[in-house]
Amino acid sequence: MGICKSGQLVALATYLAWAGAALAADPVSIGLSISLTGPTAPAGKQVLAGLEIWRDDVNAKGGLLGRPVELVYYDDQANPANAPGIYAKLIGVDKVDLLIGPYSTNVSAAALPAIIQNKRMTVGIFGLGANKEYKYAKYFSMNSQGASPRNYSRGFFQLALQQQPKPARVALVGADVEFSRNALDGARENAKEFGFEVVFERSYPLANTEYATIVRSMQAATPDVVYAATLPVDTVGLVRAASEVQFKPKLFGGAFLGRNI
Repeated sequence: MGICKSGQLVALATYLAWAGAALAADPVSIGLSISLTGPTAPAGKQVLAGLEIWRDDVNAKGGLLGRPVELVYYDDQANPANAPGIYAKLIGVDKVDLLIGPYSTNVSAAALPAIIQNKRMTVGIFGLGANKEYKYAKYFSMNSQGASPRNYSRGFFQLALQQQPKPARVALVGADVEFSRNALDGARENAKEFGFEVVFERSYPLANTEYATIVRSMQAATPDVVYAATLPVDTVGLVRAASEVQFKPKLFGGAFLGRNI
């Protein structure tokens, strides 16, 4: 066995201290997919801005475990087909330390198989029922209403019942995407529980740009209230069309994702 002299011990100690400092300085990389273009881009950009504010605040206070935080993200264009490849890249190529996201139910549901295959954990951002088919134990949803799509609309129907005279007829409308389908499934169950008659139900492609015909058909069914499950683009389209045709139910709202208009 060799014997280290004092000078060698000092050199070894110096090297280990340097190596430890270098390792501690390596950033904690957090990877995600986010919608910066496409139909959910207005909300996706807000989510990213919030994450960047959090990153800067944490780094100003010394980072996580003494390590700076960096975000590694890619624009999924709000297209579920892009999600599996993005998460495979984050895990296999970028080798991020932590995963979050994706943002939105539609993209989250599509990304889960790649995350499950690699046995990674993630926190979905505002996913509604995205894990209902997989029931993956390492998926967590950042959603104040909880995992059940029924919770998303329960308050809406409870509020509707406070109107006088009490409403009894409801219209359900939304885009033909995962988020809207899940939200409308929950709304349909709540409508039945609270005694509402569903007098109109319609879904439309996300690429739809003409909403006046949908609103006129809904108006003809004479609902007392309308529960809509929409993304930013169709939120604007439905509200503007309702204004144009002077459609004024007692309550018009629900899972309206959108922007100021």
